[in-house]
Amino acid sequence: MGKYFGTDGFRGEANVGLNVMHAFKVGRFLGHYYGKDHKARIVIGKDTRRSSYMFEDALSAGLTASGADVYLIHVTTTPSVSYVVRSEDFDCGIMISASHNPYYDNGIKILNGLGHKLEAEVEQLIEEYIDAPEDTIPYATKDQIGRTTDYIVGRNRYVGYLMSLATKSFKDMKVGLDCSNGSSYEIAKAVFDALGAKTYVINNHPDGTNINMNCGSTHLEVLQQFVKEKQLDVGFAFDGDADRCLAVDHLGNAVDGDLILYVCGTYLKEKGELANNTVVTTVMSNLGLYKAFDKKGISYEKTAVGDKYVYENMMQNDHIIGGEQSGHIIFSKYAATGDGILTALMIMEVILSKKTTLNDLTREVTIFPQLLENVRVTDKNAAMSDAEVLAEAKKVEEALGDDGRILLRQSGTEPLVRVMVEAETDELCAKYCKQVADVVKAKYGA
Repeated sequence: MGKYFGTDGFRGEANVGLNVMHAFKVGRFLGHYYGKDHKARIVIGKDTRRSSYMFEDALSAGLTASGADVYLIHVTTTPSVSYVVRSEDFDCGIMISASHNPYYDNGIKILNGLGHKLEAEVEQLIEEYIDAPEDTIPYATKDQIGRTTDYIVGRNRYVGYLMSLATKSFKDMKVGLDCSNGSSYEIAKAVFDALGAKTYVINNHPDGTNINMNCGSTHLEVLQQFVKEKQLDVGFAFDGDADRCLAVDHLGNAVDGDLILYVCGTYLKEKGELANNTVVTTVMSNLGLYKAFDKKGISYEKTAVGDKYVYENMMQNDHIIGGEQSGHIIFSKYAATGDGILTALMIMEVILSKKTTLNDLTREVTIFPQLLENVRVTDKNAAMSDAEVLAEAKKVEEALGDDGRILLRQSGTEPLVRVMVEAETDELCAKYCKQVADVVKAKYGA
């Protein structure tokens, strides 16, 4: 974890933790780094935050000042930038978004030429350049100065690509979409309409300050109510940059990333297409998912939290499906990042192929109660290695046995230690979570 870059790029409150000079310098570095032996070609997308326009200008200025040509897709999704980069031979892509965060935050996600998260060593070089006392990168002059081009065609090609992946018509299916007033507000409906669905859309009127506000994948209760009121067959909720998807069945029940992995993983196994008979998860996935996979004879891997780590594992081991409880689901046959709209299409394929409901598809999974407490601390590294904290966590682990688990981890972006407990009842979760959190607070509470 670097000074500026976390597991999902450079993120902070706009013009506070992440300002326009940061963005300008990121552009300066990338234009130079990728343009050492040719004129760099870099594509930029953004979400609907008010500050995204400001950062788009700052990045473009930095890139062109270093000699790179810039292609602007404008408001689009993170996975669309990834698709355009890898399919149209760009050197790298930049997505301006803070994902599921409130509108006043923003972020810079950098995707390499293969369309996935930038290598940590390159992020380290960018950080060193940002903090350097002198600017050592030369400015482009004369005809070497880069230029900026409108490239909305890239987004249109991505929409066409998504449509091409559907194997069945969505005719007569009533589908709800919660676009979170974010990047998917135009794309998602276009895709579902073209595939024949009766599409009902909410939170698709962004104004620059309402992204993720009481909507989208972080406020699934809004879509749950909408699906029940309209008597829809299924609903899908995206986050601000649409690399996440959570679902709602026809009864209004939430279907999180774990359940999506189960639905799609078991379907792929039934078709004989689950490579290595394995699904990649993170350590935060629910114990109930693993028990359900065991019953189906499906193997699984556990990575650190972050779709970046899920994808790395998938690439190293040739797995084809993986993801997070939060709804970052990666289908590596089709994408190099989590893709919310693609995930929704894959779920639709299972529903239509098996001629059943999403509720029936998830019925065999018993999700264990899970409680997460975030403890604000003065030193998260010290807290995570403290002997008393670890001893208390060990006591809980032994008490839970095979009927639960405890997980301690530090936040990648905030001074927090996260205490997560899974157990057979909510009461046990609360008891054991408090038992360990109290020790952390007593010694390191901020």
